[in-house]
Amino acid sequence: QVQLVESGGGLVQAGGSLRLSCTASGRTFTIVTTGWYRQAPGKQRELVAEINSGGLTNYADSVRGRATISRDNAKSMVFLQMNDLKPEDTAVYYCKARLQVSIEGFVEVWGQGTLVTVSS
Repeated sequence: QVQLVESGGGLVQAGGSLRLSCTASGRTFTIVTTGWYRQAPGKQRELVAEINSGGLTNYADSVRGRATISRDNAKSMVFLQMNDLKPEDTAVYYCKARLQVSIEGFVEVWGQGTLVTVSS
């Protein structure tokens, strides 16, 4: 089994920055894609950014230019740098990994989330 643990959330003023971290531990599987998602109160969970094993990235329009996703494969960590934070970025941020567990088998694992609150 693989566990994901997020950290780095907190309270920040609008215009500020945060760096979220996601650490994977447990059984070693190939991590195909890792992504950051967020869920604001009363809203559906949405993709923020993702990065695949080749380093290709994808960002939501709402954060493009303000967010950078990166990964440290040696440490099994993924990061989300968020700059120029806005009150609408307030949400619980979740890390998700898509793992290859067999030749044709894939599973998705979620972290427990970390709360980011942006004050105006």
